[in-house]
Amino acid sequence: MKTRSVMPGGTKNQKRRPSEKKRLSAGYTMNNNVKFIRGGAAYFSQMLQMIDQAKQSIHLQTYIFDDDETGKLIGEALKKAAQRGVNVYVMPDGYASKVLSRSFINELRGAGIHFRFFEPLIRSKYFYFGRRLHHKIIVTDTRCAMVGGVNITERYNDGPGYRAWLDFAVWVEGDIVKELCELCWKTWNGFPAKTGKLPCEKDFIKLDNLPVSPGLVRMRVNDWVRNKKEISRSYTEMLRTAQSHIVILCSYFLPGENFRKQLSLAAKRGIKIKIILAGLSDIKLAKYAERYIYDWLLRNDIAIYEYQGNVLHGKVSVCDTTWLTIGSFNINNISAHASIELNLDIRNENFAAGVESVFEDIIEKECVSVTAEMLAQKRTLFKRFMWWCSYQTVKGLIYLFTFYFRQRN
Repeated sequence: MKTRSVMPGGTKNQKRRPSEKKRLSAGYTMNNNVKFIRGGAAYFSQMLQMIDQAKQSIHLQTYIFDDDETGKLIGEALKKAAQRGVNVYVMPDGYASKVLSRSFINELRGAGIHFRFFEPLIRSKYFYFGRRLHHKIIVTDTRCAMVGGVNITERYNDGPGYRAWLDFAVWVEGDIVKELCELCWKTWNGFPAKTGKLPCEKDFIKLDNLPVSPGLVRMRVNDWVRNKKEISRSYTEMLRTAQSHIVILCSYFLPGENFRKQLSLAAKRGIKIKIILAGLSDIKLAKYAERYIYDWLLRNDIAIYEYQGNVLHGKVSVCDTTWLTIGSFNINNISAHASIELNLDIRNENFAAGVESVFEDIIEKECVSVTAEMLAQKRTLFKRFMWWCSYQTVKGLIYLFTFYFRQRN
């Protein structure tokens, strides 16, 4: 791995005081094994393996579940699991998964699968108001889990002549899985105020013989209804405590005022910040709005790279080659205030170095560097006006984003 110069913010290997070490390790589980997984064929292969090996239970919760070829592939595996006696619970978001056909849902239920759409807060015959279930997680047997940003639909999978959208996940086994299982049960039951003993506690088996240097892993949730802002706090911690550099890979990057302030302060401390963004986006309005803030990023000495391979959908940030956060959280106010989001924070230098190496390879081989000179050449007065309009429009839509047409259950 390439060596990096030391930034004024401090040295990567600088010794920390015991009180600081204790604060940084707060909330982490100790005994875990972790594996970084790129989206596409590798992700769905891992998911199928988890489903096929499950013996007691499967929890699958996702934002988008389509009944296309990829959705049917996962659906068939889930049905086989249910038919061999595994308790299978499937919960997609009621708005984003509206394309699911009644026949597909009936087939799942007919095979013995417990199926339920995530419900809103207030609903009527035609509309509902509430947040989105945006996390993507599968937990099997309270033994292993996979968390990331990958939805269950064809565009996230590799196919003949087609490359999946760029996304990532992390597979975990160990103590963190019990917490993830409990989150799935609470989400399934509507986050009851009081919860008795969950099956996760009974089924969880503490694993021995994990790696000599296991990953410290903590679950992080954002949910405005339950006043949870853990992922937002993780990003604030990352920007405030970074000692040398941060690499952010993110789709729909429209940071709010506080996040921009923390970015600016980190850059002024001498922290080298690289942001990998989409060159091609599935939501053009969001991409135009994103480009409106490029000037601000460049003025703050923040490096921008646009991914050219396909649509970028991942949500991962690495700090100081020491720790990272990964999951469903986009750096914008929709994720911060209008969705249920799930990330995992992982502290393990070898793991973080491996992820950072993947990102450096993506930057070198599949990205275009956005410079002030390039921006000045390509940006016309009309484009600038269009980007500004898009930015203002997206800001307004954020405040309306929790109103949806009601979907059938």
